[in-house]
Amino acid sequence: MNQEISTPVPNFTVRLSPTPRGARLARLLATEQLRGWGLPPDPAALIVAELAANAALHGRVTGRDFSLTLYAVADTLRIEVTDTRGDVLPRPALPPPDAEAGRGLLLVDALADRWGTAPGPPPRKTVWAEVRCPPGAPRTPEPRGAGPRGSAPW
Repeated sequence: MNQEISTPVPNFTVRLSPTPRGARLARLLATEQLRGWGLPPDPAALIVAELAANAALHGRVTGRDFSLTLYAVADTLRIEVTDTRGDVLPRPALPPPDAEAGRGLLLVDALADRWGTAPGPPPRKTVWAEVRCPPGAPRTPEPRGAGPRGSAPW
């Protein structure tokens, strides 16, 4: 008899509108989810904020949402933001010193251990980032109802 051993992988996915409100909600939901898993919110929440803002600003297609996915495997938290502008890939660049915007990917590059893009089914793309979880952080989901305000997704 083959017996498969499985370990639950904490994961969270949500679809949001590609608007400033959707980007802000992505950061807030990620922060709550990370706390529910017993992980510190930073730097992951800052990375989510930047990637979600980019999806809302540069990946926006009328009538189509973007998605945020978080999952923790071993000692790594992976953050994925998928939008429907696969034709527009992110490129970090130094903006002029007096520019008020344009530094988001530089922040992601500084805060993440790794980041990149992956093509999705047309017309999608995923921008992902990985950060190491602190040693000793919980890696398994809490029982249903034990998370913040009873909202554990599994």
